[in-house]
Amino acid sequence: MSNTNFDQVTQQFESMFFGPARAYAAMSLDYSEKLMAAQFDAAKAYSDLGISQARAALNVKDAEGLRTYVEGQQKVAKDVGERVKADAEKVVAMNQEVAQQAQKLTEETVKTASKAATTATKSTTK
Repeated sequence: MSNTNFDQVTQQFESMFFGPARAYAAMSLDYSEKLMAAQFDAAKAYSDLGISQARAALNVKDAEGLRTYVEGQQKVAKDVGERVKADAEKVVAMNQEVAQQAQKLTEETVKTASKAATTATKSTTK
């Protein structure tokens, strides 16, 4: 096999296999990083909320304090519900973005493979 043929085969493997595999791995790594950051952010927020609520409960010393604490729980429940909804929407948006990127990558890979196959067919018929 001559150097030219070897270079051509190497280029075809790069464009059809290795390049797309690296692009997909990079996309997956970016997604994992974003997902972990979102999870850490949510865990921190929920932990902070739990600690603040425990401190508020410890500060209850009389009936008025208990009434204020219980009334505050309604707001806390509403805030937690909104936070959970926002966190879920964020993850759904990230998943949709990754799906679109994967589809685009697949389409590009198919185009490249088709082009390479056409080129290879033309060069072998010459």
